[in-house]
Amino acid sequence: MSSLVQSVDWLAIAPPTLAAVVGLVVLVADLFVGEARKAVLGWISVAGLAAAALLLLPLLDGDRATFCVTGDADACSYVADRFTLVIQLLVLGGALLAALLSVTALKDADKEIPEGEYWFLLLSSAAGAALLPASRDLATLIVALEVASLPAFALVGIRRGDRKSSEAALKFFLSSVTATAVSLMGVSFVYATTGTLHLTRIADRIQHVDGQFHTLAQTGVVLTLVGFAFKTAAVPFHFWVPDTYVGAPLPIAAYLSVVGKAVGFSGLILVTVIAFPSYADVWGPALAALAALTMTVGNVGALRQRSTRAYSAVRLLAWSSVGQAGYLLVPIASAAYSKDAQKAIGSTVAYALMYAAVNLGAFAVAALVARTRPLNRISDYRGLYARNPLSALVLGFFLLCLAGLPPGIIGLFAKVTVFSAVVDAGLGWLAVVMAVNVVIALFYYLQWTTLLFRAPEGEPGTHRVPAPLTAAIALTAVLGVALSGAPQLVLRFSETGLF
Repeated sequence: MSSLVQSVDWLAIAPPTLAAVVGLVVLVADLFVGEARKAVLGWISVAGLAAAALLLLPLLDGDRATFCVTGDADACSYVADRFTLVIQLLVLGGALLAALLSVTALKDADKEIPEGEYWFLLLSSAAGAALLPASRDLATLIVALEVASLPAFALVGIRRGDRKSSEAALKFFLSSVTATAVSLMGVSFVYATTGTLHLTRIADRIQHVDGQFHTLAQTGVVLTLVGFAFKTAAVPFHFWVPDTYVGAPLPIAAYLSVVGKAVGFSGLILVTVIAFPSYADVWGPALAALAALTMTVGNVGALRQRSTRAYSAVRLLAWSSVGQAGYLLVPIASAAYSKDAQKAIGSTVAYALMYAAVNLGAFAVAALVARTRPLNRISDYRGLYARNPLSALVLGFFLLCLAGLPPGIIGLFAKVTVFSAVVDAGLGWLAVVMAVNVVIALFYYLQWTTLLFRAPEGEPGTHRVPAPLTAAIALTAVLGVALSGAPQLVLRFSETGLF
């Protein structure tokens, strides 16, 4: 008789496990650390996230799988393949940079934010986000999605007595819970028609569903995708983004813009390409339409931001992130029509890596400006070059990367890979929509960039940049410049190995 006890590959699950353990350590340590020494909790968290990222290195020697069904090595709940490791690097690296921004933000908050709870929630969310790309059954996917999301709701509304923060958290929570409920209904439909939750088994069995259950299976596929579409901030599931980014502490807005998207896109890729390839005629056109709608609404929303409005810089980055989500959706939609789906998915991963580095860098400079200009209007960036030349040059570089203009070669390269994927798939109309949106985005990115180098209004004051903030800006800048020098490394690194 074969054993029903599953063996556990501890090395495979080490990165998300370490992030979760460090979160618990920080929460317990908070009880014993005095108010004057709370900053040490932040550095423990930073060290924990860095160690979790380093634990990805031993996993590069080959694919690993654990929590497998006894007697069926292909039906596993956790798989550490190339795709998993790339997304986990993006997630843990993004969380690490958000943690560096948070060290300064918590010090400036002057006890308005409870530090122990903050770090526990951030590490818990990072652990869930790192678990999700390795998940290979629908139950683990949904659990990982919620472990990543639930702490994020609390982080958005963690400022004591801040009405704007509380409203943002409530809007984020209610809309996310609704999307999750819809997804769970979809999962239940898929399970009812296939009798399994493992993605590889679903892919096989959903092709042979009885005719009377065919509509139920189709409905299940569509509803399952809704929750992941919400996490990616795809239109019409985007309405929570601007208010949430403005109401959240700035490091959390940066975290959501990158790690939150990585969670949504990795989940979307897994359920479409692995679980539902036979339903490509359902999700392909739907994702293509979503991509076109998302990039258009996002870019038009960013274009409409008035430079003198309070928090307009953060709102522009929020709407811009919605537009970027549209570009990220394009290769996933293309995978439904392409002969080489793996190459199409690789384009999404490559674009996500570029976007993560430069968007976190833009938020880091926004966090720096917010220290002296808390309303964070776009007009507050006028003359930044006179006050802080390096920060202005770095922000200008990040904005040009997002626009896809030299010297931001990595941004141009990422957009070309996405164009290549959509053209290879024969979706000419989507390529035209994307080209129009790239031109729209050029206007507001260049408008902000030119503002940095204009003559400042009043005397240009200088201010000291804290070490953690300097480290975050420097890391993202070095990464952006290095990748612009060798952009082919991104595409090579982002080969997914999903098939």
